[in-house]
Amino acid sequence: MPSTPNWVDYRAQLTRVTAHIHDHLAEPLDLAELAVVADLSPYHWHRVYHALIGETVAATVRRVRLHRASGYLAQTALTVTEIARRCGYPNAQSFTRAFRQRFGQSPQAWRDTRTDDLPWQDANPQPARGWPVEVRYVPIIELAGMPHRGSYMRIGKAFESSQIHLAAQGLMRQDTRWVGQYHDDPFAYPEAQLNSRAGLSLPPGAQVEPPLQRFTAGGTPCAVLRYQGPYPNMRDAYRWLYGTWLVASGHALADQPVFEEYHNNPRTSSPADLLTDICLPLAASTGSGAV
Repeated sequence: MPSTPNWVDYRAQLTRVTAHIHDHLAEPLDLAELAVVADLSPYHWHRVYHALIGETVAATVRRVRLHRASGYLAQTALTVTEIARRCGYPNAQSFTRAFRQRFGQSPQAWRDTRTDDLPWQDANPQPARGWPVEVRYVPIIELAGMPHRGSYMRIGKAFESSQIHLAAQGLMRQDTRWVGQYHDDPFAYPEAQLNSRAGLSLPPGAQVEPPLQRFTAGGTPCAVLRYQGPYPNMRDAYRWLYGTWLVASGHALADQPVFEEYHNNPRTSSPADLLTDICLPLAASTGSGAV
């Protein structure tokens, strides 16, 4: 660490900003306020943020608000007006305009097409069609990242903090892989008790500094389900993978948590185009092949 008195740890500054955004979505989040949170000059701090994060602060705020809103729509009975308030929009009209621009339809129309995902519904939670599943060996992925406790829909906070620290250590690359590891069943535990980890792949031989934590995923055969669509709607894919595919397949599970690998960037891809591999670790004696 440099010893000059003017040295600034930009990782810590920007981590505070991203955490503040995720934790205060219902409040106004303007550049002047966030400059105070960052404790950096309002003339320059957002340029540092844009250079390190890869998007403007305004884009981050808009993306996180709409991601949180889509989770509320898919997984709660909150009204559109209440969701708008919780996500920092002054009224339902402004929220609807922003949501339609991102998702291509109004919040209510988007919710109405996803009634099977709503936990208070009595509808059959298993979709009729299912998904293709490939059983294959997934090599070990060396990762560094941050733990997250709470709703899985809010793991983005840990991913953004991990990216800041990895980039500041010069370890982000074009081929960096983004992996989320999920330890608990969200249907069995309260949200506040859910444990997960956000991880970014490491170059060979890389050394990482705190607060990043090293961990691995893979190293076993996995049932790999390719999911396309918004993250909040993956619940039905999980229910089908465990409740239909696994039971019918007879495969034994490995003593490892399920993990997801994200193949495109929610900052630049539409929600409908997001590609995610849900990887269910299986016992080592499992064979391979499409199912």
